[in-house]
Parts: sequence; structure tokens; C-alpha cells
Amino acid sequence: MSQLKRIASICTLVCLSLTTVLQPASGHRSQPLETYHRAWQLVKDNYFDSNFNGRNWNEFEHKFDGQIKNNQDAYKCIKVMLESLNDPYTRFLDPRAFQDENDAIDAHIVGIGINLRQDKEHLIVARTIEDGPAEKAGVRKEDEIVSVDGINAVGMTPEQAADHIRGKIGTTVQLTLKTKGQVHGVSITRDQIVIKAVTTRLLPNNIGYIGLNTFISNNAAEEFKAALHKYANADGLVVDLRDNPGGLLSNALDISNYLLEGGAIVSTVSRNGRHTQIANGTPVTRQPMVVLVNDDSASASEILASALKDNGRATIVGTKTFGKGLVQEINRLPGGAAIHITVSRYLTPSGADIHKIGVIPDIYVDKKEEVENVATRLLKEKIASLKAPIRTSVNNVAVTR
Repeated sequence: MSQLKRIASICTLVCLSLTTVLQPASGHRSQPLETYHRAWQLVKDNYFDSNFNGRNWNEFEHKFDGQIKNNQDAYKCIKVMLESLNDPYTRFLDPRAFQDENDAIDAHIVGIGINLRQDKEHLIVARTIEDGPAEKAGVRKEDEIVSVDGINAVGMTPEQAADHIRGKIGTTVQLTLKTKGQVHGVSITRDQIVIKAVTTRLLPNNIGYIGLNTFISNNAAEEFKAALHKYANADGLVVDLRDNPGGLLSNALDISNYLLEGGAIVSTVSRNGRHTQIANGTPVTRQPMVVLVNDDSASASEILASALKDNGRATIVGTKTFGKGLVQEINRLPGGAAIHITVSRYLTPSGADIHKIGVIPDIYVDKKEEVENVATRLLKEKIASLKAPIRTSVNNVAVTR
């Protein structure tokens, strides 16, 4: 599968940091023209590659001035300008998409509770939100969406499908699904959804399982810390990052701090040089740990997995990760739109650039049904080798954020 198709197959919310840029006064320009020029200036000032991937960025400053009459004109021209960089992560969000992103960061959205990916021309349910309207209506992971409210979904992008699926709370959407070759219809009522970043369960042999589904929610790090408290008396931990497309860099840093005694977490390299984030040395737990990854573990997931691997804190099990080693900022534009701008690349603690390469697991396991078994077996061996089980008195460990 090509890199661009792979990008479309995972959740689009893979930005790693969030910045609010104040909107400048419009001056003598109309707002649509001001929106375009603000986008151009932000990229000029902040894009991580000062050569702009070989493009003459100055040629875009006034290239579309005569064509921009309204907001839609500005949006189209911004997209054309950004596409010239050949960087799929530097992208435009119209006001609605930006609001959806903010809702996801706040962990509250109105919808049916599914993530979508595109497999060739087909729309596939990549994930259902636990206890969300879609899951309650019987929608399952890997179902194909054939149509939305009677509109053929073949060839739709996940973003286009989301536009059709969105709606006001209490209204319904009709989906035609294909499940294991069988076509059937389902009516789903849109509702308020609280996005949970973490799921937990106790595995055999007193091993705690913490599934981290996303880093996008502002609550992700706190949910993860609560899970560590929950399993303070477990003999070991399995942290599952499979199918986690990433999110906020701050969450990756906080969670790394909960788990590391010290050492580097990640280095970011921008126009202004290299900056390394160092763990603060006050972990919440020291229990033995295995981390699960796959080819859809991306972005912030790769930062966390690399930090734990390179510092010898955890064994990584699964398949090679996605390979997204670039950091974006979200920049607000006049009128409520926004752009993601790639502002730096990142290096793992060992100095590796994993962009388009991915994190290589310590133990390669490609069969989904075997990954968890391998992880628990490794932990059992590690626990048996200890003189005594490691117990963390979380109430006595200081955690700074």
C-alpha cells in the first residue's frame, strides 16, 4: 500500500502539538484575502524545511490575489498552495473540520462514534467508540460502509463520509453495511459521545492491561495515570498502542514521564536547532512492562514506544509501526479555519529518524491473535526472574507534569 493510501487509512487527527495564533487585523484586505495571506505567512515563518521542499514559496504570496473573492475561494487557493509542498501533514481545515478537531481534543463530540479508513475504493470501519451509538446499533470493526443515507459510499474518502454522517444530536443517519459479505441496513441516532482514551482489564497472572487508543484527547494522560494507579499491585503491565494514530505531543511526554526513571524522551529538530525532552525522573510505576504496536501505531504512539524501547524500560512486541516522524502545529486563521503546519521532525532517544521507516519491535509478531499471548509470556518470564514482585506505592511517588 502506498504511503498516501496508508495515511488515509488511519485517523486524520495525528497532530502533535497545539498552538493558538492570534488573528491579525484585516487592514485594507478583505477577510478572505487576509485568510489566504495569513496562511502563506504562517508557513513561511514556521515550516520546518526552509527550502520548502524545493518550492519557491515567495511565488505564492500574491499568486491568487485576483481570484479570491470569498471564503471558498480562499480555502481552495490555500489547499493548492499547501499541496505544492508535497507534505500530506501540512494541510488546511475549514471551520467545520477545525471545530470537529477541537471537539475531539476536548473529548466530546456529537456523532455516531466510528473511525473510518479507506481500503482502495471502499470505506471500512477502523474502530467503533465503546458504548457509542454505532457500537450499540451493531456496527463492528471491519464492516464496510456501502452507503450513507442512500448515497453510494464507494470511492468516498473518510472525510467526505464524515460530512454525510455528521448531524445534530437526536437525528438519525441510515447506513448500509457489508459484514462478512452480508449486506444489511442500520439506523443510528446521533448522540453526544465522550471519547475514552484508555481501556483496562486484568489479564491472567495478575497482569494489568492498558489500551491507549488515542493521544488527541486532553484527558489521555490523566486517564493513563489513573490506569497505572488502578494496577499499582499488578505484577506487570501490557500497554497496547496498536491502531493508535497519535495525537498531542504533550500527552506523549506526560505518559513517558509516568514510566521512565530518566533519560531522553524525544528530540525535535526545527529551523531553530535541536531540542531534547528529558524525563523528569519521578515515574509513577517501575513494574515490568511490554508494549504492543502494529503498522497503524503512529506519531505520538511512536514517540512513546521509542522512548520506552531506547531507555530499556519496556519490550516492544508486534509489527513495525507506521513511520510518522514529523511534528505539526495547529494554527488558527481568520474566520474560524486553521492549518496544520509541519514545524519539526523528531528523533528517538537513540538518535534515529523513524519517518517513513517506523519503530522496529524487539519481538516481531504479525498474527494479531498471538501478540497478547507473547506479551504475557514475556512478562511471566520477567516476573519469575525477579527476587520479589515490584510494587509501586503510587501515593508516595511525586509526579510533576
